[in-house]
Amino acid sequence: MKKLLNTLYITRQESYLKKDRNTIVIKQGNEKLGQFPALSLGGILCFGRVSVSPFLMGYCAENGIGIAFYTEYGRFLARVQGRQTGNVLLRRTQYRWADDKERTAEIARLIVAAKIANSRSVLLRELRNHGENASLKSAEVKLSSSMRRVRVAESIDEIRGVEGDAASSYFAVFDELIRSSGFAFGSRVRRPPTDPVNALLSFVYSLVTQECVSALYGVGLDPYVGFLHRDRPGRASLALDLLEEFRASWADRFVLTLVNRRQVKTRDFVTEASGAVRLKDDARKKILTSYQERKQVEVTHPYLQEQIPIGLLPHSQALLLARHLRGDTDYYTPYVVK
Repeated sequence: MKKLLNTLYITRQESYLKKDRNTIVIKQGNEKLGQFPALSLGGILCFGRVSVSPFLMGYCAENGIGIAFYTEYGRFLARVQGRQTGNVLLRRTQYRWADDKERTAEIARLIVAAKIANSRSVLLRELRNHGENASLKSAEVKLSSSMRRVRVAESIDEIRGVEGDAASSYFAVFDELIRSSGFAFGSRVRRPPTDPVNALLSFVYSLVTQECVSALYGVGLDPYVGFLHRDRPGRASLALDLLEEFRASWADRFVLTLVNRRQVKTRDFVTEASGAVRLKDDARKKILTSYQERKQVEVTHPYLQEQIPIGLLPHSQALLLARHLRGDTDYYTPYVVK
């Protein structure tokens, strides 16, 4: 199994990263902030006004270390990636399948079914831990119905319609899962997020998406050609497909843990003149530390029956998808929480 490498998060504004032999040096002006061995890193994520030397970019590209740039809000901007790895025949198969309506619907159906099942698991977990709740029970019933509907859905548009209905049912009761005073969730607002919970969700979704991009590159697939999400210039559609399996089971549960355990507070956010809500710098560092710790937690993969860190789940799913595209398995097996 692939080894889980560290991720370096750069949040200090006006930082500059450069290469020094086989290490990465972080500076701010003339002050040296840190130095890390490059071979222990799997990725570098830069937030806000962070600069990277061209020589370090080239070194990272040659050694498979992804560099991603975000705004201070956590919105993804760009990614530096080296040569594409893997077999070109695998990517040609991926492109052919993406143009085949039946094969596209087959994979999209499984991904959406897993997303709905994992969303339902979040609600069932809440009901087990805190007793009966009429709103949550009603939403759970609706999600069960959506799972039955998606199994018989034939066209990709029908599958997307079921996914949209299930997401609406799930987020309609998301506020019931929040137990920390001061936090509230009305509806999912993306660009820009207008409340702390939406800001957290968008930030964590963006982080997990980049994990999926790296995993897909790692097995030789093209992250920009998906099955559930339509092709759009600049959008990593296949990575977003993979993200759907991890939204509820990884990202949403992580956000709820941060809020309900009061690891973040309302004072950790600032509202801009535009109405956009973003994390303060210190809070972002705290969340990134918790996120990295969460990635180290081991779970049993329900299909592989192996203990693997949560941070390697995108790699395991990318590997299973690649095997299916190569014809090694009859079906793609999505990640479903047991």
